[in-house]
Parts: sequence; C-alpha cells; structure tokens
Amino acid sequence: MEAAGSKRSLETWFDFGATSGNLVSVMKAVHRPATLGDVNRLFELRRQSITKLAAKGMSFADAASWAEKLTIPGMEKKIRELEIWVAEVNGAVVGWGAIRGDRLEGLYTEPDFADRGIGTGLLSLIEVLMRGRGIPAVRAEASSNAVAFYFRRGYERSGPCTSNGAQPIKKRLL
Repeated sequence: MEAAGSKRSLETWFDFGATSGNLVSVMKAVHRPATLGDVNRLFELRRQSITKLAAKGMSFADAASWAEKLTIPGMEKKIRELEIWVAEVNGAVVGWGAIRGDRLEGLYTEPDFADRGIGTGLLSLIEVLMRGRGIPAVRAEASSNAVAFYFRRGYERSGPCTSNGAQPIKKRLL
C-alpha cells in the first residue's frame, strides 16, 4: 500500500440509480487516500453524516451526543493511524472509509449524496483492498442506522450489541 500522501487515485463509475423523473444519474467517483489536508472536510462530513443520517436509526439526542464528541485533533489522529480512502465527485469530497488490518473503522457519506452509491463504492473498494491483502473477513461495528446497509451487502451479525448500541458485524472475503 502506498503512503497516505501518494498521488494514486482510482476512478470508478457507478450507476447509482438516483432518479429524476425517468432519468438515472451516473456519477464518477474518484477514490484516493486521505491526507492531512483533508482533516477539516472529513471532520465536518462525519459530523453532518451522524447528525443528519444516523438520527434516522437512533434518537436525535444520541446522534447529537455522538457528534459532539468528535474533534479536529481526533480526525488528525485517524488520518495518521488508519488507512482512509475518500470518495470525490467533481473534485468535492463526498465520503470516506477507514480501515485498520481486518477492521472497517468507519464509513461516512455526505448527506446530500446518501443513497447514491458513494458508501457502496467505498465499501467495495475497501473489500477489494482487504481481499487483495489476504484478509479472510472484514469486521466492523455498525451503528443502528447502518445495520441494514451492511446486511444488504452480505454482512452478518457476529455478536451481541455493544454497550454503546453498535452491532458487531462481519463479512467473509475469502
């Protein structure tokens, strides 16, 4: 794997199925490793994703409490310690996913791009990377709003919910 500051990116075309009348929009997402220059955008995207999307699967108070615990230094630490991939559409960061070893550590989508394939594209990329490294299964903890997303993509429960309400999940890759 190249260093997080490398210039490598992956272009992926997805038919997201987002409709406007009878038209289906097709977007081009570019995936690249995150850099420290992405800190503010990734921090804000995560906060927005939690407050606007997570609140669909948990109480607004729980989502707000989760979002309030986030910090810019915490995001900087994630970029330094995790392998983070961002998804860009027309040069704007609209999602990111983080991994460490066999764990998916986070997957977030800009609310305006939810249900348009951004998260699916990032998850697919991450699974391909992990499979290529010989990792037999990916493990994660899904928030209540995201469990159905993962189940639709072949993930299964791997234990009881954690004390903070997250559902441990896994998917066989090999």
